[in-house]
Amino acid sequence: MPTDIEIAQQCKMLPIAQIAEKAHVPEEALEPYGRYKAKIDPALVGNTGRKAKLVLVTAMTPTPAGEGKTTTTIGLTDGLRRIGKESVCALREPSLGPVFGVKGGAAGGGYAQVVPMEDINLHFTGDFHAIGAANNLLAAMLDNHIQQGNELGIDVRRITWKRCVDMNDRQLRFIVDGMGGKANGTPREDGFDITVASEIMAVLCLSTSLTDLKERLGRIIVGYTFDDRPVTASDLKAQGAMTALLKDAIRPNLVQTLEGTPAFVHGGPFANIAHGCNSVIATRLALSLGEYAVTEAGFGADLGAEKFLDIKCRMTGLKPDAVVVVATVRALKMHGGMAKKDLAQENLDALKKGLPNLLRHVSNITNVYHLPCVVAVNRFPTDTDAEMNCVVDSCKALGVNAVSSTVWAEGGKGGEELAREVVRLCEGEHEEFTFAYDLDDTLEHRMETLVKRVYGGSGISILPAAKKQIQRLTELGYGNLPICMAKTQYSFSDNPALLGAPENFEVTIKQVRVSAGAGFVVVLTGDIMTMPGLPKHPAAENIDVDADGRISGLF
Repeated sequence: MPTDIEIAQQCKMLPIAQIAEKAHVPEEALEPYGRYKAKIDPALVGNTGRKAKLVLVTAMTPTPAGEGKTTTTIGLTDGLRRIGKESVCALREPSLGPVFGVKGGAAGGGYAQVVPMEDINLHFTGDFHAIGAANNLLAAMLDNHIQQGNELGIDVRRITWKRCVDMNDRQLRFIVDGMGGKANGTPREDGFDITVASEIMAVLCLSTSLTDLKERLGRIIVGYTFDDRPVTASDLKAQGAMTALLKDAIRPNLVQTLEGTPAFVHGGPFANIAHGCNSVIATRLALSLGEYAVTEAGFGADLGAEKFLDIKCRMTGLKPDAVVVVATVRALKMHGGMAKKDLAQENLDALKKGLPNLLRHVSNITNVYHLPCVVAVNRFPTDTDAEMNCVVDSCKALGVNAVSSTVWAEGGKGGEELAREVVRLCEGEHEEFTFAYDLDDTLEHRMETLVKRVYGGSGISILPAAKKQIQRLTELGYGNLPICMAKTQYSFSDNPALLGAPENFEVTIKQVRVSAGAGFVVVLTGDIMTMPGLPKHPAAENIDVDADGRISGLF
């Protein structure tokens, strides 16, 4: 079997103008970046009068065995085209951190990929570089203000804004800068986040227009004064220049699947430390251009899907018509205690022990959010019929169908059965969509509600420093914002070692801070970090390029 990159390089891509025509994008709205990718100006697309069905793809709690959420999203979109539905997918852009680290890219896999995959997984159209530049411009203007007399009275011990770089680099988590004497700045403790954790990434993905983007950038809080007043980007007069750096980045990127289906790839916040969804602008554009818009949210449904529903949908009025929860027999057996090296063997006992993880995610979608749901079982050649039937029967007990998906090996053909079930759900009767928590409740109560209703825990433990932060943010008027929980992706709890569907656990709230520009409160739990590190043998070691510029080893 060829590798992902070999499959992608064998694909004969269509010129991007032809893909735009398929998606009903007028020529004047298209700004090509080479032959096979382009920026789209939504203002020039205009009101198409279309309103597609919105399909959200999420997953069970991830494991090293892999689940294939993005691959399923792409294969489903191709499958919908194959059964006669005009479909468009809306995905996030990959971060260079995982690309060169351990997780891999975010362009799909096998015969369900978006292309050109090398471009998408590397620099693409420069959006992440623009976000990093805007983030670091604000940091530079902040430190320059202090250097030039500190008219605002900023307390250097209470600066909350960090610099960022789109790379896994643990060395930059905690640094001291401004060293070398008065001419070189004010010495202070500082640090870097990975670009996908920058508030500017969240701002770009939640903005509805260039004007909205600039207003949100101005609201970003960078620190506090000696008398405990928040200092914003607007106070530093930085929002105009930051918007200038982002004026092209806010436009969605158009590419294609291996089967020539239009795909928007735009924005890329992680779901464990940010809100994990592609841009509002790209999602709305996809909804206006097809019959079905398929989008994904990062990691398990307790992270990306929860934030898609409780943050993105709450802010925009979006509502999925159907939700797909991706699972694999292999991952379920890992949640049941089976070692990765043994996953090729049939083991119904381990599968049954791991199934509660999937079933809790499914129950959350149907019983907490009241949305129609289907389980897509990403089937591997080693999965036995007995194992597949076990998953199907367990899901049926919750009133949810489980469908075999073979999109990795067969592309859209392997997603046709899933596509038909998605269409059936979208055309059926819907319950009234509800959120997991009420914004009228206190911040503490909303955190506890999320832990109990979605994670299955018993409650929360708030550290003293976090209690003070909650009190101050409430006093400042931020107590009624949605919450963005930052926690491990490997467990419902804040402990990555608690697999399956743990119960009677508490989630420890260590830090609470406001992302005023994005419009949510970030709650840091457990040992979550906003700057990852590289593994012992990073994926970068396998990547190479020949004399003709042909890349190899990129998955």
